[in-house]
Amino acid sequence: MLGIEEIQKIIPHRHPFLLIDLIEELEPGKRAVGYKCITYDEPQFRGHFPQEPVMPGVLMIEALAQVGAVAILSVEENKGKTAYFGGIDKAKFKKKVVPGDKLRLECEIIKQKGPVGVGKATATVDGKIAVTAELTFMIG
Repeated sequence: MLGIEEIQKIIPHRHPFLLIDLIEELEPGKRAVGYKCITYDEPQFRGHFPQEPVMPGVLMIEALAQVGAVAILSVEENKGKTAYFGGIDKAKFKKKVVPGDKLRLECEIIKQKGPVGVGKATATVDGKIAVTAELTFMIG
């Protein structure tokens, strides 16, 4: 299990844009599973939406990408590098995510050729799918 300090040794993201709290499972270069505990005091909820706080879909996609980045950047030859977005395909938003939810984030690397790859990403809350997507990354 990796906490925030260990995660920050792998990816460059920092507060307030580090969107994962811990990594529970890690197979370097293959897959990772992490969590984001959604709290009411997160800054996006002041405007999205004040009467009904909902986690923005783009931030859930970013959290999934960060978990995928942990998987791909934990490989020895990628240490110290950055994983950039190359594309988002087949994104589907199926469930609202709200304060109090514990978002489970899983990303499996399904293709990689050189510095470019694709991760199959799924976010769930209590076993129910919130988001699925294919995320293309480029290692730089």
